[in-house]
Amino acid sequence: MSEHTGESADAGKRGGDAGAGTAGPRPELIRFYGTTWVDHDGGYGLRRIGTAAGSLAAAVAACFVLRFAYEGLQLADTGTFVNVLVVVMFAICSALAFRKTWEGFSARPADPDADRSLQGLKAIGFIGSLLAYFFRTFTEAPGEGLRRAEYETSRAQYERRRATRTGNPSTRKKPKRK
Repeated sequence: MSEHTGESADAGKRGGDAGAGTAGPRPELIRFYGTTWVDHDGGYGLRRIGTAAGSLAAAVAACFVLRFAYEGLQLADTGTFVNVLVVVMFAICSALAFRKTWEGFSARPADPDADRSLQGLKAIGFIGSLLAYFFRTFTEAPGEGLRRAEYETSRAQYERRRATRTGNPSTRKKPKRK
């Protein structure tokens, strides 16, 4: 996850853009957004526009690459069955990748091992993942809702724990010995 908005890996440990100098839980970084999603500052809107345009451009470029690959299959005269099989395979993998990527923006995977086993499918259906990313940027930074809920929960827990403390125990008066 080191491909975020220019912050170093240490910035994630320090809290990145938001919450610097404050105690408590730190917001999780989102690729291309860092921690600007917390307060929607630091060019958050421009980042959303940029990532939407970038993911759409990458999806269009990928479609052209797949088209050239399909034309290569036609030139090789592999037959109708292979051509149809390739088209159906990419369509199904793209649809499944879209769904899994979309679900990943709103919930953590219940079984991380099963999610890892789908990486090959997502790699084949990468156009679906790019389109899911594109459509999600219209409402929020992809994954922002999930991370915001987790961050607010951890902040509330931190504040509750902190409020129940009575202070620094080393500054308390010690009872006199008799």
